[in-house]
Amino acid sequence: MGIKFEKLNKLRESLLEANHDFRASTQLFNSLDVAKIDREMDLEGRGTQRGEANQPPKTAKNFDDIEHTVIERVEDEKKAAHHTLEDSLQLLSGRLAGLDFEEQFGLIRQANAASVSDFKASIAVGLDELHGLRKSLNDAEKEHDWFKQKHGLVRAVRVQHGAAHVFRVSLLIFLFLIETAMNGNFLAKGNEQGFFGGLLEAAAFSFLNIGAALLFAIFCARLVTHRSLFVKLIGALSIVAYIGLALTINLALAHYREVSGSFVDGAGVEVVRSMLANPAGLMDVKSWLLFGIGLMFSIFAFIDGWFVLDPYPGYAGVENRLVARREDYIERKSELIEALQEVRDEHNEKVEDIVKRLGSRRREHRAIIDHRSRLLTLFAQHQDQLERACNQLLSKYREANFQARTEPAPKHFATPYKLERIKPLISSDDEWSEKDLGASIRDAQEELNAQVRLIGLECERGIEQYRDLDKLHPDSVNG
Repeated sequence: MGIKFEKLNKLRESLLEANHDFRASTQLFNSLDVAKIDREMDLEGRGTQRGEANQPPKTAKNFDDIEHTVIERVEDEKKAAHHTLEDSLQLLSGRLAGLDFEEQFGLIRQANAASVSDFKASIAVGLDELHGLRKSLNDAEKEHDWFKQKHGLVRAVRVQHGAAHVFRVSLLIFLFLIETAMNGNFLAKGNEQGFFGGLLEAAAFSFLNIGAALLFAIFCARLVTHRSLFVKLIGALSIVAYIGLALTINLALAHYREVSGSFVDGAGVEVVRSMLANPAGLMDVKSWLLFGIGLMFSIFAFIDGWFVLDPYPGYAGVENRLVARREDYIERKSELIEALQEVRDEHNEKVEDIVKRLGSRRREHRAIIDHRSRLLTLFAQHQDQLERACNQLLSKYREANFQARTEPAPKHFATPYKLERIKPLISSDDEWSEKDLGASIRDAQEELNAQVRLIGLECERGIEQYRDLDKLHPDSVNG
């Protein structure tokens, strides 16, 4: 049953795909190494040197070159950290966009409608197929009833099935082998090739003897049970013909045994002459024994062939056609019902997986938002650390400068540096809030669960529709 649930599969595949190929990390902002910068810039030495020269002058209101260098170093670090933050925020925004809940919810709505339609279409295809098989079964039932009424049959058909049929076929094979072996022993006397040659000749006679009995029993002799007197007469004549043929074959075999012992060539011609002159003129008791054994096996084969099929001509064929149509219908109906149940279970497994993955995406959405909040907090803390580092560096320079001065220091030496904070802009216009997203996912999951229930109802309804075909024919046997 070719149900593909294309919309549902597309939805499931979209949820299976990862929306990113990286791992975000909060280890983005390294603390500024104050000691290293101090060594590189030699702040104490340069502060002492400039202090001895009373530089900057006490009236200076702006930062001097050394202070500007320190501040620029810190500002550069702040800008670099901000660029790193922007890159990380852009990646997180890409991850949020990749979740694409709007598309997922749209696919869910499409899948809900398409899946039910696909399932109903499959049920309709199965019904069309079963209608054809049920019609064939109905025709076979009508033919069966018509045949019984026409021929006045009230009994059940006698057809061998299973072990009984195997037994009858095995019996025929056994008769053929036993007769071949026994006749081969008798015919070996006059055969140049000995027992092997006699066995080959015996096999040919046995095949003809048993085969003729079977053909007459199956196709001719059973005509005596027919209602028509003319057909009965043909059947009776067939039985007489069989008796004559069986006697002829086995007498010829017995004569051949006697003649083959005396004639190397021309034994066949001598058998015909002897049969025409004196059919019962067998001189050896073993020849009579060979005749009796062959005739007995022929009668056994005839009786076995009589019961291979129903004694009434044509009755077994009608019954076999009815049984075949019934088995085809029942087997196909069972396959279609099983296929519907398998498709239903497969659909439910996919929906269950989709529901789980929607929950997983919601957790991923929450994790991205939380991670972004942590990044913003870390960036704010990093700016605080940069401000402290800047003031530590400035303090080293200013303190050395102050101690080496002979004049008062500028007033701004006593004022801590205030780092201008960068406030990242986060656009949340198109983002889902946690509350709205949770509500939408719950609605989507409920829609999917409702679809599971609907598919289950459609499956049960489809099975009932399959079984309702039998209610049109209450006398028939159904599965």
